[in-house]
Amino acid sequence: MFDEATVRAVERIAVRLNVEPAVLLAVVEVESAGKVFAEVGGRHEPLIRFEGHYFDRRLTGRKRDQARAAGLAHPKAGAVKNPRSQAVRWELLKRAARIDAQAAFESASYGVGQVMGAHWQKLGYGNVSGLVAEARSSALGQIELMVKYIVKFGLVDELQRKDFSAFARGYNGPAFARYGYQTKMAAAYRRISGNVPVSAATGMLRMGSKGARVRELQALLVRAGHSVKVDGDYGTATRDAVRAFQKANGLDVDGVAGPETMRALSTYRLAPEERPGQERVTDVTEVKDAAKGLGPLAIVMAVRDQVADLGYNLFGLEFETAQMVANGLLTVSGVIGTGLAVYGLYGWWKSRQTDEGDIAAGRAA
Repeated sequence: MFDEATVRAVERIAVRLNVEPAVLLAVVEVESAGKVFAEVGGRHEPLIRFEGHYFDRRLTGRKRDQARAAGLAHPKAGAVKNPRSQAVRWELLKRAARIDAQAAFESASYGVGQVMGAHWQKLGYGNVSGLVAEARSSALGQIELMVKYIVKFGLVDELQRKDFSAFARGYNGPAFARYGYQTKMAAAYRRISGNVPVSAATGMLRMGSKGARVRELQALLVRAGHSVKVDGDYGTATRDAVRAFQKANGLDVDGVAGPETMRALSTYRLAPEERPGQERVTDVTEVKDAAKGLGPLAIVMAVRDQVADLGYNLFGLEFETAQMVANGLLTVSGVIGTGLAVYGLYGWWKSRQTDEGDIAAGRAA
C-alpha cells in the first residue's frame, strides 16, 4: 500500500510516540481505505470530503444565500452530497472557495486521516492553507497531519495500549462499531505483526465501552463533582472526567476506569448494593417505541419500572424480573402485540448489559 520510504517514516513516527509501529501502520491502512492519492488535473491529490453543513455554518448573509442556491451549503449534515469522483469533489471545493476560500477549505477533510481543515489552528498551523498544503505535499505529509490530530486530541495512550476500540471511538466517533473500524484495525495489525492484539485495558471500562456499567461509572463521576452525561456511552468527555478524577485522587492518569479507579469511586455509592445511573425501564428506547405501538401497553408502562426494580432488588435475578415484565406485556397486549412486546423486552434486557469494547481474537483474524 505504501512505498518502503513511507513505511519507514511511519515506523519512525510510531517510535517517537512510543507506539508499536504495527499499530500505527494498521490505523493508517484502515483510515486510508487502501488509497492515498487520486489523479486530479494531472497531479496526485489527497482524498477529500466536502461537508456542506460546515460550509453553511461559516457563512452569513449574501454569501450563505449564494452557496445554498448553488447547492454547496445546507444546514443539515449530508444534504450536500459528495460525488464519487475525487476530481469532481475537488472541483466542488474550488467552486465553494470562489464564494469564501477560508470557509471552503475549513469545510473539507483531507488525506489518509480525513482531518477537517477547521482544525488548522488547534493543530498548530498558521492558517488553513498550511494544513491543506501539508496534506497535498506527500503521503508522509498526510500521515504527519493525522498524527498531529491523534496527539492533540489525546489518543496516543489508546494506541500505546493497542486498544483499537478506544481509539476508534475517539477518532471515528460514536458510530465506530457500526462500521467495524476497531475490528478492521485489529485485523490489519494481526496481518502486519503476526500477533493477536491484546489491550492492556481488556475487561475494564474505557473509551468504546457501552452499557449499564458505563452509566454507573458516569453517575458516580457526577456525584464526585465532574460534569458528564449519564448516557452509557464512554466517549471522550467521560474519558476526560475519569482522567480528572484520577489526577485529583492520586491515581495513574490513563482515562481507564480500572479496579483502583472504581474502588475510589465506590465511596460515592449510597449503599454497597446500589446501582447508580441504572436506566429505568420506562426510559429504554425500545420500550418507549413498543409503548407507542401498543395502546394497552401504556397501562403497564406506568408501573413496569417499579416492578422491574423491585424484582431486581428483592430477588437479585434479572431473569425473574424479565419474566414478570414479559408476562405483564403479553397479558395486556395479546397475540398481536407479541412482536412489539418481545422488542421492548429485548431493549430492557440490553439496557442491563455492558460491552467493554474488547475485541475477540477470532474477530480480529
